[in-house]
Amino acid sequence: MTATLAALVLGVPAAAGASSGGAGAGGTPAPVTQRASGPNPFTGRAMWIWELPASNGGNLSSVVSRAHAHGIRTLMIKSSDGSGMWSQFTPALVSALHANGLRVCAWQYVYGSAPGAEARAGATAVKDGADCLIIDAEAEYEGKYVQAQNYVSQLRKQIGNGFPVALAGFPYVDYHPAFPYSIFLGPGGAQYNVPQMYWQDIGVSVDAVYAHTYRFNRVFGRPIFPLGQIYNSPSPAAIVRFRELSLAYGATGVSWWDWQEGGARQWNALAQPLGSLAGFAPVKGLASVGRGAAGDLVVWAQEHLVTAGQRIPVDGSFGAGTQSAVRRLQRAHGLAASGLIDATTWQILLRFRPAYVHWALHKAGIRAASIASADGTTMVPASASRPAVRNELAGHGGRGRPSR
Repeated sequence: MTATLAALVLGVPAAAGASSGGAGAGGTPAPVTQRASGPNPFTGRAMWIWELPASNGGNLSSVVSRAHAHGIRTLMIKSSDGSGMWSQFTPALVSALHANGLRVCAWQYVYGSAPGAEARAGATAVKDGADCLIIDAEAEYEGKYVQAQNYVSQLRKQIGNGFPVALAGFPYVDYHPAFPYSIFLGPGGAQYNVPQMYWQDIGVSVDAVYAHTYRFNRVFGRPIFPLGQIYNSPSPAAIVRFRELSLAYGATGVSWWDWQEGGARQWNALAQPLGSLAGFAPVKGLASVGRGAAGDLVVWAQEHLVTAGQRIPVDGSFGAGTQSAVRRLQRAHGLAASGLIDATTWQILLRFRPAYVHWALHKAGIRAASIASADGTTMVPASASRPAVRNELAGHGGRGRPSR
């Protein structure tokens, strides 16, 4: 164990607004243009840390020992909440963990109330040495297309386009028609998708959470790295099953929420040898979208239809115009003109880069897009005002600090 590591015993995170350093004049971090070195930080087994002082008492020697004993290769440590940095994430912490063979990713909980400041907080963590950055965006960002676009744009200006970024958001895309997946997982956004697949809290089986999550998230074309739960005492058998299915679905890495809330039985299940899944067939394909649908998945489809040459508004509503555009596309590619975006039609659509839409708010409120192409500023989609079907992540933690 290095001397630096042995000396680092962390205290309570700083109050919101505290910084770990690395900022330039006016609090803006200097641009980071280099790509994180080494292998993909999302591969292998990873553990999320919400509060480092509550994780093995914040003693890094103990944290390192436990991580190695359970095959943990990456620690995903909270670095900020909103615009406020957490003092637990520092260059010294990152260096000490690197020196002991662990990769370190920073994660930030974002709200959309100050997207520019949130982007600066993310960039500060990158400046502090993080191997990747994870965006934990949830209910607070629903409907906030303008803010999400501002956040992503400002973040990339500061950390560069190549630095590895992941979105850790809602796993059930169809539950959240107003969430701007098309921005967070679109061009210039996160290169990786880390859906929070907390089967026990959602109230489904491990198999069901995989089937539902993958059918809808594959549409965004980002590598999926499942995030499972060890909090709220899930059974060891379910944890092992989650690990087995991650392999069956082709994931090269899996992470767990979270260190401080996992019991001994849950931790032990992380390192248990896996059995064979002979005969198991993962659910394949992509979720179908058709007439009457509304939400960000429709926005995503419409952006691709525009690039494919279909002059339609990007409004998040699958009406007659969008249905006709889909039929034209299908006929042009030798498919039956059903007007339904099924798996085969998605495969054609996804060959086209999504059109860029510069979203803006109308001063009178939310208005649907009325442009026939996506090359200019337009209003946020009408679907941005639709409520969530359900917040399947409610109560899981991560926002702010847990009450004690």
